[in-house]
Amino acid sequence: MASMKNGAAAASICMIAMCFANSALAHAGADHGGGGFASGFTHPLLGPDHVIAMVAVGLWGVFLGAPAIWVLPIVFPLVMALGGAFGMIGVPIRGVEVGIAMSAVILGMCVTLALKPPLWMAAIVVGVFAIFHGYAHGAEMPIASDAASYALGFVIATGLLHLCGIAFGSLARWPVGKLAVRAAGLLIAVAGGFYLSGLA
Repeated sequence: MASMKNGAAAASICMIAMCFANSALAHAGADHGGGGFASGFTHPLLGPDHVIAMVAVGLWGVFLGAPAIWVLPIVFPLVMALGGAFGMIGVPIRGVEVGIAMSAVILGMCVTLALKPPLWMAAIVVGVFAIFHGYAHGAEMPIASDAASYALGFVIATGLLHLCGIAFGSLARWPVGKLAVRAAGLLIAVAGGFYLSGLA
């Protein structure tokens, strides 16, 4: 019963977060308007490539089980904030768009194959991709935005997207649900492949 309540709570949070994303715009070149916290919060939600990768982190965490189910969604936003700082100050990082697309492909396949590497290895994989996602957020910060508020916004939105993945991933407790979660991972990987090929 407690686990069902936790799942329902996470799903509710997910729905609230998605209410902010009333249009599916790619993050590149999108006008996120305003500045500060609200702009930072909506930035990940309006980029489908960001959304699917963040959800994949939560899904993979469910397959890995405790403590990974919470460690990965903590590692990602923390490292992403570092990447965001790099983007804000203009530290040159190559292949950001490729890194973001690859994150969806690889994390999606990790879910599809239900891979269970050691926690430290999973944390490194997630952390590397977090740099690319954070850099994109930071580099696209609107002019005159408060950097701290903007960063707080995209970190919180990212955490909520991880919770979405965890909520959906809770279905894996049942055989049919496990198939659904792995199928979702495959869809994420395919979508990442489209972004990688430039078709999306």
